[in-house]
Formats: sequence, structure tokens, C-alpha cells
Amino acid sequence: MSDFDKPLESSRFWRRRYRPDSDASGRVAEQIARFTGTARFLVYLTVFVALWLGWNTFAPETLRFDSAALGFTALTLMLSLQASYSAPLILLAQNRQDDRDRVSAEQDRQRAERNLADTEYLTREIAGLRMSLGEVATRDFVRSELRDVLEEFERDREERLAERDQRIAELQAELDAVRSQREARDDETRDDEEIRDESAAQ
Repeated sequence: MSDFDKPLESSRFWRRRYRPDSDASGRVAEQIARFTGTARFLVYLTVFVALWLGWNTFAPETLRFDSAALGFTALTLMLSLQASYSAPLILLAQNRQDDRDRVSAEQDRQRAERNLADTEYLTREIAGLRMSLGEVATRDFVRSELRDVLEEFERDREERLAERDQRIAELQAELDAVRSQREARDDETRDDEEIRDESAAQ
């Protein structure tokens, strides 16, 4: 069998081998479209057109390359070519942006569905817990219980403080009694010593 019997396979191989990368071309198109929509591009284009017109108007006849008498035909063709390429590039960039927006919207929808399912699940779980508990302590009940506990704590604290003050007073009284007894003994000892001194002197 000769090679001329397989034209279709070689054609498929050719198309598969030289298939352009749509993603890379789309990125390039987006970059160009973004640049053409900036003020920098407008300034560059304005400067280019002004230099073109000034050169072909005031330069010597031998150095001009676009005739002003013919309405700057070359400049018109260049601007028309630039506009003809800019339009499909902008459309391609818009299509890629629409695809991204569509994917983002789909992801947002899926995320919203998951959040809704999670919320419904939590709601059912909370309802089940309330039903299983039967009676749930309200905020006022908790506040009243805490208030009672605090009042009882304050009463106990005041009682302990009163007992402590009473005990301190008793200890102070006992200390004063001990001091007075010690002073009395010291006085008696001093009197006895004076008497012995007087008797020894006689």
C-alpha cells in the first residue's frame, strides 16, 4: 500500500501539530485591548500622528514619504488597519471576560447553595437540641440565678469580715491584758528590789 492511500491521516496530524493555543492568544489579546484603552496609548498615538503630519508637511520634498496633497493616504491606511485589528481584539478580550464572569457566577451559585445547605443543617440540629432539652434556660433566668449567687457571696463575705474583726478585737484585748499583767509584775519586782536595797543599806 502506497503513502498516497493515507491523505486523511497526514492531514489530521498536520492540523493537530499546528493547532494554535487559544489561551495564549486570548491573553495577548487582553493585554493589547487593555493597553489600547489607556491614556498612555492615546498619548503615544497622538504624538505619532503629530510627528507623521509634521514631518510630511514641513520636511524637504525629497525626505517626505506621505503626500499631504493626497490627504496622507499612508497614515489613513495605517490608522484603518489599526482600527480593524483593534475591534476583534477587544471583542476577544470581552468574550474571555464573559467566560470568567460566567465561571465566577457559577462558583458563587455553588457556594451559596453550600451555605444554604449548611444553614439548614445547623437549624435542624439546633431545633433537635432544643426539643431534647425540653426546657432551655432563658437570659432572665440566668441573670436572676447569677444575682442570687452574688448576693449570697456578699453576705458570706460580710459575715467573714465581721467574724475577723471580732476575733481581732478579742486578740487585742487579750494582748492588752497580757501587757498589763507584765507591767504589774515588773512593778512588783521593782518594788521588791527597792525594799531589799533599803534593808541591805540599814
